[in-house]
Amino acid sequence: MERNIGRFRLLAALSVAGLLFAGYLSSIRFFSDVCAFNEPCPYFLGYPACYYGFVMYFIMTAAMFAYFALGAASERVLRIMLAVSGFGILFAGYFTLGELPRLFAGGISSYLLGLPTCAYGLIVYIAIFAIALAAWRARSANG
Repeated sequence: MERNIGRFRLLAALSVAGLLFAGYLSSIRFFSDVCAFNEPCPYFLGYPACYYGFVMYFIMTAAMFAYFALGAASERVLRIMLAVSGFGILFAGYFTLGELPRLFAGGISSYLLGLPTCAYGLIVYIAIFAIALAAWRARSANG
């Protein structure tokens, strides 16, 4: 388990980073009624996609908090991380694909940050999923 502590710390850092980024996007959208970085604002079921990202990153951050502060079982935490980040990959991937025509037409100058914000969420979800999967395999290999 000691070998996984570095992975768990990285998972916590990525979850908090995602939470802060999605929280920023959500707060800009909520309080100003425009999307951050002058980007189009994708919607899902009538709400901005960044709200869902915030909820998913909040769940993962809470799971990591439960692990470090409350001693939650690593198996349960890893299952949560794999499930939520897996869903996040599908969710952010869908919205990122929708932004590709704009990206290809105008290049990276089409976006203030070079890529759509959904793409950055996708990258973080992929990283969380890969690290959680590595931790799961290491945990399973050690018994």
